[in-house]
Parts: sequence; structure tokens; C-alpha cells
Amino acid sequence: MANANTNTGNLDPLFHPAAHPAAHYASAGDVLNDDELSVPEKRIILSSWASDMFAMESCPALRAIPGMDRAIRLADILAALRRLDGDDDDPPRGGGVPMRLRRPWAAALRRSA
Repeated sequence: MANANTNTGNLDPLFHPAAHPAAHYASAGDVLNDDELSVPEKRIILSSWASDMFAMESCPALRAIPGMDRAIRLADILAALRRLDGDDDDPPRGGGVPMRLRRPWAAALRRSA
């Protein structure tokens, strides 16, 4: 059985942003707008950037990508991935329609009236 460490040399360089020209992009938008990259290549780059491996310890909503001069927002990376999927709308809101739970005693009062 192969060890994970022995297989890392076989990975496509796109999986290693610091070792690939992907490190020269300044934003997720730059990746999206690069006509020389295929959609799968863009997805690989953006997905690797979204990885917790690049999360800033003090601010997990930011990613510190090797080779970049500034941190980028995870929200921007995820928005770019949604655009690749053809979903340009705003991200879905959390939760559903708020429901007001009825008080059992209030329902009993209505029935008796």
C-alpha cells in the first residue's frame, strides 16, 4: 500500500499553489478571468486556496496563499467557485422561514371559546 508522502510528487502542480504559476494571481477574480486556464484548472486552484491549510490562524475567514502579497477572503474564493458552477446569485441565506411556535395553552383557549 502506498504512503501518502510517496504519492505527493505525482500530483499535478496545480495542487501546489506555491509551486505553480497560480501563486502569481492576486485574486480569485484573476483566476476566473484567465482565458488560458480550463474550468477544471480554475476549480483546482480556487479549491486549494479555500483549503483550511491556508487559513490564517487568527482570522479563519482569510487565506494566506504562498506567493501572494496579501491575504484573500474565503468568501471571495467561494463566490468565484459558485461562478464556475453558473450560480452568480448571492449565497443562500442561512435557515428557513422563521416560525413562531404556538403555545399549547393558547390553542386550548381558542378551542374552548
